[in-house]
Amino acid sequence: GVSFAYPGAGHPVLSDISFVARPGEPTAIVGSTGSGKTTLLSLVPRPYDVTGGAVLIGGLDIRQAQQTDVWNRLGLVPQKPFLFGGTVASNLRFGDPEATDDELWEALTVAQADDFVRAMPDGLASSIAQGGTNVSGGQRQRLAIARALVRKPEVYLFDDSLSALDMATDARLRAALTPYTRDAVVLMVAQRVTSIKHADQILVLEHGRIVQHGKHDTLVEQDGIYRRIYRAQTRMEAELEEEL
Repeated sequence: GVSFAYPGAGHPVLSDISFVARPGEPTAIVGSTGSGKTTLLSLVPRPYDVTGGAVLIGGLDIRQAQQTDVWNRLGLVPQKPFLFGGTVASNLRFGDPEATDDELWEALTVAQADDFVRAMPDGLASSIAQGGTNVSGGQRQRLAIARALVRKPEVYLFDDSLSALDMATDARLRAALTPYTRDAVVLMVAQRVTSIKHADQILVLEHGRIVQHGKHDTLVEQDGIYRRIYRAQTRMEAELEEEL
């Protein structure tokens, strides 16, 4: 029953949002630009309190918990992740200061980042500039995903975190991610439908409301927003392949 309006705003951004996300059953959130996807995801780390309803983790209303306790249970990967000045290892250990080198390499492998890190001059000890300006956008995303994996949180929040990856890398990462996160709750916002086709639950947002929900095959059969998005993206991908 969640609703949310930004302070001073005349209209809510989200209205009457209700769903349950379970461990081992990834939940994807899709919708057009401005539909409220990122706002919905951001209510979990609680930069703002909901204006109606409640967000619960394990049955606990997050407003009744200490902010640090909530954050410690989360692994957040934003669409444009920030890397800190230091090394690859120091950035990954921001997720868990006690992580071993083997654990860092495991997370990098799942995130499809191990190849380019091994190719760097000093591997895990290679320098990362403030903001990650000395690596590409796709590499920043993969390092941020690895950092979240090192944390081993109860809840993963991926905010269009695969947007800078090519489709082949995207597919390999998703395949590796599934067994690694099987004991955690996974919420993912995506623009690219192919990134979330295998989610156990897909929520389709429009004007801040859930207008469709279900699995990919079911939603494609319905005459709704999801099918239109899927067909449009499939057509664009086919045209791009023809050009290449």
